[in-house]
Amino acid sequence: MARIRKRGNKYYVLYRDRVTKKEQVAGIFGRKIDADKQKRVVEYQLEAGEWIDPKLQATPYGEWAQQWFYAQSHLRIGTRENNASALNARILPVFGEAALRDIRSIHVEQFVADLSAELSPSRVRQVYNVLNASLKAAVKNEMLKANPAEGVKLPKQTNREMLFLDPSQVETLAAEIGEEHSALVYALAYGGLRIGEARALRRSRVNLMRGTIEIKESVTYRGGQFVFTPPKNGKDRVVTIPRFLRTMLEQHMDTYADKEPDALVFPGTNGGPMSLPPFRRNEWKPALLRAEIDESFRIHDMRHTTASLLINQGLHPKIVQEHLGHHSISITLDRYGHLYETDTQRLADALDAAFATGLVAPEPPEAIPAADNTRTNQREHCQDDPAESTEMRTAQGL
Repeated sequence: MARIRKRGNKYYVLYRDRVTKKEQVAGIFGRKIDADKQKRVVEYQLEAGEWIDPKLQATPYGEWAQQWFYAQSHLRIGTRENNASALNARILPVFGEAALRDIRSIHVEQFVADLSAELSPSRVRQVYNVLNASLKAAVKNEMLKANPAEGVKLPKQTNREMLFLDPSQVETLAAEIGEEHSALVYALAYGGLRIGEARALRRSRVNLMRGTIEIKESVTYRGGQFVFTPPKNGKDRVVTIPRFLRTMLEQHMDTYADKEPDALVFPGTNGGPMSLPPFRRNEWKPALLRAEIDESFRIHDMRHTTASLLINQGLHPKIVQEHLGHHSISITLDRYGHLYETDTQRLADALDAAFATGLVAPEPPEAIPAADNTRTNQREHCQDDPAESTEMRTAQGL
């Protein structure tokens, strides 16, 4: 598995790479005894599957990060851009020139501490996740024995208070935002669409007769242009909409959308996708103010509104998950489980009722007639003593 070759006054420890099948140098020594020791180490680690090529361990992190990043072609465009930002702005300036083998857990801990001094906990986690994923991939590709970022403690993330509207507030917001955008407010509140999905919605995907909307695209603004991508999680879905929303969408499309099948249902000023910054600034924020709704209420909080409306109607979490397009039901329960308090109260009431039934005294059994009792006692007494049984039958004329 490994061998020693002498060249001049040096001893080379060689082994054969499992992938390329070519011999690689595992060390160069001036003494035969040191080469023998290294040969045994190499053979043991090869046998145990623990051997890491020293040249690979010496790869600069920046070089490896570039290879790793370009292999992540499966990620959404927005995710790739966020990862690139984290690498270029935060990670590479610190670890770019360091050899993979020289990165220790303490270095990652110090890195996280420095980030925490200037970034929010959520942003720290985003940057850390990129570093951790790249080092984990290095372990998988046998460039590192262990991931130095694994197990590093991160700052606690304070969850933002979940905000949602009740039906009357949705009605007020739709009235205050104006006729052109009122249908969008109702579609977000009752359809559960993400804003990117709503902006990418096309006329041909709204089936007014069946009362369904096909979610097949989302749109975002990246690199100075609008980019259409598959929905989040890469999964299409069909959203069922109520009758009143069908009527609103029909009127809205007749007035504000072009007639072509691919025309956007909620277009911007030029017929293309709606630009979010002007919409937030000129339409959304002023409407919140006029409707007397907390100005921190985001467009995305309309998704929380949809969930609360469905849950208050007693719908099962699985239906809520499918309507919102969550990847799994656990996401739905983690985010909105606390809204199912009415169900837990019903459970408590049911247990109280069960407990109460145990407190009712049972009715006593009916009394046995005295004559039957006497005869029964006589029979039992006779069965105990055969002699007495005979005498008693004689006395009774039996």
